[in-house]
Amino acid sequence: MAAPNTYTAPRSGRSGPPTEEEFETLKRLIHSKLVEKLDLSRVGDLEGDSLRREIRLVIEHLCDSENPLLNRAERERLIEEVLDETFGYGPLEILLKEQGVADIMINGPKHVFIEKNGRIQRSEVTFRDNQHLLQILDRIVSRVGRRVDETSPMVDARLPDGSRLNAIIPPLALDGPSITIRRFGSKPLALEDLLRFKAFSPEMALLLEGAVKARLNLIISGGTGSGKTTLLNTLSSFIPNDQRVITIEDAAELQLQQDHVLRLETRPANIEGKGRVNATDLVKNALRMRPDRVIIGECRGPESLDMLQAMNTGHEGSMTTIHANTPRDAVSRLETMISMGGFEIPLKALRQQFAAAVDLVLQVNRLQGGPRRVTAITEVLNLEQDTVVMQDIFVYVQDGIGEDGRAFGHFEATGVRPSFMGRLESAGVRLPANLFGHRNLGRC
Repeated sequence: MAAPNTYTAPRSGRSGPPTEEEFETLKRLIHSKLVEKLDLSRVGDLEGDSLRREIRLVIEHLCDSENPLLNRAERERLIEEVLDETFGYGPLEILLKEQGVADIMINGPKHVFIEKNGRIQRSEVTFRDNQHLLQILDRIVSRVGRRVDETSPMVDARLPDGSRLNAIIPPLALDGPSITIRRFGSKPLALEDLLRFKAFSPEMALLLEGAVKARLNLIISGGTGSGKTTLLNTLSSFIPNDQRVITIEDAAELQLQQDHVLRLETRPANIEGKGRVNATDLVKNALRMRPDRVIIGECRGPESLDMLQAMNTGHEGSMTTIHANTPRDAVSRLETMISMGGFEIPLKALRQQFAAAVDLVLQVNRLQGGPRRVTAITEVLNLEQDTVVMQDIFVYVQDGIGEDGRAFGHFEATGVRPSFMGRLESAGVRLPANLFGHRNLGRC
């Protein structure tokens, strides 16, 4: 039997490419010999493309010496995969480079799934074993100052392109390390992209652009994977370039294009249980940093109260997202999260704070078959008795399910003219007079 660190080439009498097992064995051998050959003192002097070119030459030489029988395609694949193991994220690199992949879901080393074009499908990509997957995971989280081990078996992190990673490892994950990556891409989607995908209608886009420019406070509500962060990124592109914006996130994924943006990220506790900085701490500190707008990636705890107070104290135009199924549910969720923080605030006072702070709630949903739609743009009016009064301006009506299994419907203007039109006009935003007339805005 061959030693673990050796490779036995296929017998000359056998034709055809090497099996996957043989290919993996050869790849491991070349990778281990590459590590032995690397001059670490010289590697430190090289950067980026220069380093990759130098290492590529070493790998090519090793390929020639270990197995000259590989054809050109096999040799190139071997070189790229060894480079990915050395500099990148191993087998993950293939999926991260593939266009159209929205989510990557890894349930142990041999079970990898992706969401592409709104549908979940199994990928042919696999990892060698649990240890291989853990090595790749550790490489990702260590680059952003996070850690994952038996004492801290859950982690949120981000990739260089802004994609969000969540991982949970044994002993909590019974079938091996489980990783979920939400892809965002290096280039955020623009308004034109969302219009092309029919996430909302042109009329809705006009109102949203005007609302951001006129510094209305917005909450984006929706379920997991519905496109809340994507929509928040797109709306932020309407913020004028001369305003100071502070973003607060658990794992930085917003990609604002303005010049004057300060990005803050929470920090988990260290191995001794100390040093944790949560979103509430960052919001309180951000208010001392002279922001024009505060953007919280997602309200999921007591920082919700600080966000509402920021909206009420001279930081108009602030935005956040929240997990909820309807605009009305968003109010209840905020109440629950604030109560969980231990604040003993009368319910009426809390709702009054919400009604005074928030101007618009945008509801986004992922429909059957994968399409994502802004299903409601709802204005928050005021508090009557103990009830927050809200009214829909635009809604999405689902008409059915197509033969391809995808939901279809149409956008509709409800005929309600928003009460904040005076604020839009004062900010120089002029909208068409017939924008809010009750009508069908087209099928999608």
